[in-house]
Amino acid sequence: MNAITTATLTTQDTHETLFCVPVLNDYHMNTGYDWMEDIAAAGWTVLPSWGSDGWDVGSWPYVMLALNRIHDADGELFGMATYCEGDVKTTYYRTQAAQWAAITAYAFWQWKNGQADGPADLPDSIEDLPAQYRTPYVVTGH
Repeated sequence: MNAITTATLTTQDTHETLFCVPVLNDYHMNTGYDWMEDIAAAGWTVLPSWGSDGWDVGSWPYVMLALNRIHDADGELFGMATYCEGDVKTTYYRTQAAQWAAITAYAFWQWKNGQADGPADLPDSIEDLPAQYRTPYVVTGH
């Protein structure tokens, strides 16, 4: 079983048809840590943290979110794959802003449902989520 293939997909934000883009497949062998290694070789990175204070995005090695960035003839594409105990879903976005919105929605759901450690003061709906919870975690030097 190969963790990565190519497929035809539609971007989530612009609804463009993409041909032969890298897609992460269901992975019901070995462990989530093995999946992380396999996909890293193909340019995917598992995102550990999100938001200004770096809250968990998932619960490794059972629940993870992976990202990639590729180019086609029309420009950049931003990939996102969710992994939940071997079940994998891959999506692509034409803009980074759309990818970040998808990451935020995924993280919010994980935090709200107790699947990952998140901010203590989460609002009831994602529409009320403060801006500092909607951005990548950036490690700064001291």
